[in-house]
Amino acid sequence: MIRSVTEVAVRYSETDMMGIVYHANYLPWFELGRTNLLKELGLPYRQLEADGYFLPVLEVAAKYLRPAVYDDQLTIITIMKESPLLRIRLEYEVRRGEELLATGSTVHAFVDRQGRPVRPPPAVVAKMNEVLKVK
Repeated sequence: MIRSVTEVAVRYSETDMMGIVYHANYLPWFELGRTNLLKELGLPYRQLEADGYFLPVLEVAAKYLRPAVYDDQLTIITIMKESPLLRIRLEYEVRRGEELLATGSTVHAFVDRQGRPVRPPPAVVAKMNEVLKVK
């Protein structure tokens, strides 16, 4: 399992008239977690794009358990359990301290510049297999 932790503070613009974080604002936090996880692995998304690989979202899910509000300090935990083949699946937890506020997941495909599905670059597979201890 690969795990990454990203800290965010809830901005006023991310809340609705009730002072609660608007549900769609969790998706950019998932993206922050995903790009941070890749960067921590030495695979920055900018480099993947420069090499001609893109990771469009195929699926997204979120379950909201407790509300986040303005100025909360949140922790976004991003988890990858399996090395990618054609797709990469990530799971997320959004926490305020120890309190679990939301969970989610995304599934991404590897595509080339023309949007055709491709296998992930060998360096990505090697790095993830190394970290996940896949043989």
